[in-house]
Amino acid sequence: MDKKTNHLMSPDLMPIPHNEKKISTLGFSFMWVGMAVVLAAFAIGGAGVQEISLIWVVLGTLVGTILIGLAISVTADIGIEHGISFPVYMRAPFGTVGTHFPSIVRGVAASMWFGINTFFGSTAINGILNILFGFDNWFVCYILFALFQLFNTALGIKAVEKFADLAAPIIILIGVWMYFTLAGTASEQGKDIWSWVESPVTGGAAFTAFVVVVVGNMGYWSTLAADISSISRFIKAPKLERNWVKRNKGALVGSLVALPLTQTFIVVLGAVSYIAVSNFDPVVALQESASGLVLGILLLMIVLAQWSTNVSANIVPAATIFSNVGGPKLPFWAGVFIAGLVGTVIQPWSIFNLLIPVLLIAAAILSVIVGIIFADYYLLRKRRMNVHDLYKQGGQFRYDGGVNWAGIISWVIGSAFAYTFSTYSFFVGFGVGALCYYLLAKHWYFKKHPQAEIENPSDDEYLGITVGRDWVIGEKFVEEKLGRKTGTEGSTQKMDA
Repeated sequence: MDKKTNHLMSPDLMPIPHNEKKISTLGFSFMWVGMAVVLAAFAIGGAGVQEISLIWVVLGTLVGTILIGLAISVTADIGIEHGISFPVYMRAPFGTVGTHFPSIVRGVAASMWFGINTFFGSTAINGILNILFGFDNWFVCYILFALFQLFNTALGIKAVEKFADLAAPIIILIGVWMYFTLAGTASEQGKDIWSWVESPVTGGAAFTAFVVVVVGNMGYWSTLAADISSISRFIKAPKLERNWVKRNKGALVGSLVALPLTQTFIVVLGAVSYIAVSNFDPVVALQESASGLVLGILLLMIVLAQWSTNVSANIVPAATIFSNVGGPKLPFWAGVFIAGLVGTVIQPWSIFNLLIPVLLIAAAILSVIVGIIFADYYLLRKRRMNVHDLYKQGGQFRYDGGVNWAGIISWVIGSAFAYTFSTYSFFVGFGVGALCYYLLAKHWYFKKHPQAEIENPSDDEYLGITVGRDWVIGEKFVEEKLGRKTGTEGSTQKMDA
């Protein structure tokens, strides 16, 4: 069966070879700076200082972002090692049909965040145009801003990195300006931004407020912890490198340095905004604390923030997922515009006040997926993947009618536990999801459906860049086996997809 009749072999979902990995360590770090400047971070900071001091909010943000950064780095290895995206890999723990269930949830979540970020970017654009020309129509700004972002993303992943390279330093500089502007406003009111708390709590209530900050930060980025492979498959990495840390350096630096530092800075801005003007909506805060050219420049930060975040963190993952669901007839660029449409239909302008509850729910649902991925990829397959079968309609990932019931059952159970204990949702969801999947798959489902890479744990057969292999999928494919001498650089085999 060829690519024209096999819906699993959409051209946009093929493994990325080594020579097409274009994102450097610095480039990925800049992408994180752009992605981490998000409205949700403002909300976390503003909500946090209502009960605990800013220093505890900062500590909670650092703890949360470092923990989620570790989770992101762990799952990023899937893209770096094998060059495959999130919806393709999810055929392993959920099945060739079952992959669509968690993938669509992630795609809709990403589209929702695209709509929310676009809405606040559009209000900032509207504010700038109002200053310059007296124009006042945020919905027109929303439509134009959305289309601009969608076309930018449709140009391809390298266009995303180029924009992030430009936006990141600008965002940092304007963010510093915003901090001192709002801190000055707070100081004029006699408020010390590092000690002021609106309604202080102590004891167990203070600990709960601290945990909400930790999990709130983790909740937003649990989306990328699940599907970072859709981006990490483009990160440069050395061939034949068996050291996990060295091979994943690009992901580690971005996720453990750039993310925590940038996220913490933006959380501080949200907190200072609330302290200064009693509102953590950055557009409102700026309009109340600045005017004229200063206001226009600061509002520009909001526009750049939403743009850079949306492209890398929301549109690319959602478009990849929708392309996978639609098959070869739905190319990546079409998935981009579906993401934009879904993100608009949810009417993001009406759900801003629900951000913190939404983050906790997101952590509950998506943390289970991250736990299942960890158990499947590291504990059971031990990083080896029968990648060719991921693209076969009748291969080992067909399971029962295309569904891996170990994954589905674990997701349902884990989500129920995580939602029940919502304050600790990410930790509960990850742990329960990983444990359930490991036990169900190892002792039940994989006995019923043997997995080649588990039955025959061969590095040469089932690892990717570690052994110098580029996975090439098609009616004929080449397997590079640089780790063993065969007299040729590779061997050609027939694939009956």
